[in-house]
Amino acid sequence: MFKAGDRVRIVSCEDDPRAAGRTGRIVDEVPPGPLTGGRWTVHGIGLLIGPALCHTRELRPA
Repeated sequence: MFKAGDRVRIVSCEDDPRAAGRTGRIVDEVPPGPLTGGRWTVHGIGLLIGPALCHTRELRPA
């Protein structure tokens, strides 16, 4: 399970395929719920890529 501020590597991302292979930071203070469809908010992925919503299975610790 991830926590806010954790650096993660995005293996794949249904929300934004451009994020795959990049690293970012988890934004969520609490585990994801129904509002985000069970996905984590990842920020700091790239200059032209905004925050993305990624499932746990799509993320690995960086």
